[in-house]
Amino acid sequence: MNVLLVILGAVVGAPLRYLTDRAVQARHDTVFPWGTFTVNIVGSVVLGLLVGAATVAAVPHSLQLLVGVGFCGALTTYSTFSYETLHLHEDGADFHAVANVVISVAAGLGAAFTGAALAQAIL
Repeated sequence: MNVLLVILGAVVGAPLRYLTDRAVQARHDTVFPWGTFTVNIVGSVVLGLLVGAATVAAVPHSLQLLVGVGFCGALTTYSTFSYETLHLHEDGADFHAVANVVISVAAGLGAAFTGAALAQAIL
């Protein structure tokens, strides 16, 4: 049953990641990977909300598997973040490569902490 919950979450998260990435990137005429940045930040907020909720209320393990592991695991993408950063560097866009790393890590952590704090405040 646990594997099915993870798969179900991933079935929603993976296509949403792809569609969001394409939609966001199509709106920006820049080499900066805004699509990947967006899905990673959204995933960090969602995971932060889930973790924050779990610290103050009983969150079923099944929901943690469905949303935390399946959905967020498929929505967010460290491998694409790494690839795009490397690609920016190889194309000579070193400023964008460094900005991608610094901004993504800072914003991702900030989003996770904000989501956790928000869930704790609400619950």
